Amino acid sequence: MAALAMGSNFPSELSREIFSKVRGKSSLAKLSAQEPVAFTGTDVFTFDFDHKVSVVGENAPKVEGGASITPVQMKPVKVEYGARVSDEFMYASEERQLEILSAFVDGFAKKLAQGFDEMALHGVNPYTGTASAIIGTNNLDSKATAVSGATNIESGMATAAQTITNYTINGVILSKAAGAELGALKENGVSVYPQLKWGGEIDEINGLRADVNITADASAPVAYTGDFEAFKWGFARDIFTKVIEYGDPDNTGVDLAGSNQVYLRCEAYIGWGIMDGAAFAKVTE
Repeated sequence: MAALAMGSNFPSELSREIFSKVRGKSSLAKLSAQEPVAFTGTDVFTFDFDHKVSVVGENAPKVEGGASITPVQMKPVKVEYGARVSDEFMYASEERQLEILSAFVDGFAKKLAQGFDEMALHGVNPYTGTASAIIGTNNLDSKATAVSGATNIESGMATAAQTITNYTINGVILSKAAGAELGALKENGVSVYPQLKWGGEIDEINGLRADVNITADASAPVAYTGDFEAFKWGFARDIFTKVIEYGDPDNTGVDLAGSNQVYLRCEAYIGWGIMDGAAFAKVTE
């Protein structure tokens, strides 16, 4: 029972399970690279070179190059989720407790992945759906180039390809409405994107890594595209859980001991950084 003491970590295999499920369910985690993040924040440096490389002949002088360096801070954001369960949890066998924790991990991983996309795409607190002062402008809605007024997602993507001039486009995140629109598109009676019909999930479209995201926009055809190598993310510490037996940890006014309950709380510190907003475009109709 020691593994479930107050404030204990998840067993390591459950932490790995969370990482795997977050990567599988978050569009941004799926399309971009994970980086180590310091608990106090990590500075990622990008260089902007002023010129192209120079050919230098034998005994010839070298030329001035010049570059500017821009640090982008990946500062971790603390997120948490908790749930009350019957205090019978404390008296169950260790195997049964691990089954319950595994189910809790599954639910937390889904919520964490969805919340990560909501935070990094829109800059909102997922719990309230409103803008977060902690996140500020560290989100694609704020930093990506806006491509609005497109007659459809296909034409908007063509405009975005012309807008993103200094980067290679390697990925696209589609809203469900955008995916449905493309799935219904036909040429000479033949579906152009049959993999998107009936809300299907995708990994690739037109040579780009791709994903359909439920948080992108619930109703409007929207697409985020660009060079996802310019988006970095990572965890600052292991996923952490607490099994709380006393008090009112969720501020509901209901005492745990008085209600024969215990509280499971998961916490994670996740950080991300957008190296250059010009590497991305947000397409809206």
